[in-house]
Amino acid sequence: MKWTLEFLPEARKDLRGLDGSQRQKVLKAINRTLQNPLPRSEGGYGIELGSKGGVNLTGCLEIKLRGEGLRAIYKLIMTKTEMLVIIVDVREDEEVYNNAGNRITRYGL
Repeated sequence: MKWTLEFLPEARKDLRGLDGSQRQKVLKAINRTLQNPLPRSEGGYGIELGSKGGVNLTGCLEIKLRGEGLRAIYKLIMTKTEMLVIIVDVREDEEVYNNAGNRITRYGL
C-alpha cells in the first residue's frame, strides 16, 4: 500500500526550525517510516502511543530519533492512506506530548 505524506502547518514550521543535519535525519526517518507506517504490532515501524503525561494520544504513533533527542508524532488516516505528521520536537519533559495533544484537539484529529 502506498501512503501519502502530509504535515500540519505547525509541523512544517517545527521541521524548518531544526538545524540542517537534524532536519535531514528527521526526514530520512519519516520517509523510512512512510514505507510501512503501521504500528509495530501490525508489522510496521510506528511506536503506538496512549496516554503520555496526562495527554491522550491514543491512535497516534511515534518515531524516535534517540541520537538526536527528537520525536515525530504522526497519525494514520486510514481512509486516505495518508500519514499526517503532527509534531516534530525535542524529546524533553513530555512537552512534545502536550503540544501534540493541543494540535490534535485544534484540528479535530
